[in-house]
Amino acid sequence: MTGLHMDISGPEGATPLVLLHGFGGDGSAWDAVKAQLPATVRVITVDLPGHGGSLHSEGRGGAGRMAKAILAGLDDTGAGNFHLAGHSMGGAVAALIALRAPDRVKSLTLVAPGGMAKDINAPLLARYARATTEDEIRACLNDMAAPEFVPPQAMVDHCVAARSRPGQIEALEETYRAMFPDGPEQGQGVLPGAALAGLAMPVAVIWGTEDKVLPCPSPAALPPGFAFNVLPGLGHMLPDEAPDAIVRVLGQAIQGKI
Repeated sequence: MTGLHMDISGPEGATPLVLLHGFGGDGSAWDAVKAQLPATVRVITVDLPGHGGSLHSEGRGGAGRMAKAILAGLDDTGAGNFHLAGHSMGGAVAALIALRAPDRVKSLTLVAPGGMAKDINAPLLARYARATTEDEIRACLNDMAAPEFVPPQAMVDHCVAARSRPGQIEALEETYRAMFPDGPEQGQGVLPGAALAGLAMPVAVIWGTEDKVLPCPSPAALPPGFAFNVLPGLGHMLPDEAPDAIVRVLGQAIQGKI
């Protein structure tokens, strides 16, 4: 057993949709999206290793270790084939899962994913990794989202409570270091572009034009087979800023219409 925390809802027997959150969060980051999904969708929300209920699970560190641990955790649930979506660092993890188990991933949805290019706001993520107080966390969330988005108090309170758990800040700093194999000044580690381009399952990408964490790329920077959905004026916190847009794309993925 991997010790991963997973929240499972929806009808048994249906092909599940697996949701992976971003750095410094937990599965609750998908709550606004889950609230809009049809009741017929079986959903598995995973806390990434080193985060939330998976704080002390196997797979802590970089995205590759997380991908391996999450695949093992899905095996424990009996999940065979599944749809897969990931936000930010969870997007990088999702892409690596698709590369490791392409025969099991029926569709891949990447929401402002990590690992697509070197460019990343390393100083902001460093601040976020160490943030513990309400003021520090709110300032980071404000910098991550578009100016019009106001992080709900419940989101801030949840983050403050999570950061108070013994070992959580140390785990985030461990993950932060793993993002930058050559040091933060050299940018993030990059996923293998040729391998991504060779994925056979439908792949959708969603990105906000005002993303201050991972800059929105040009269409030419992504593999030509990826369906690229650009959200004007939105920032990095898309599961909270635009859950309806994500639900629309996920619905298309589940129905095989990407």
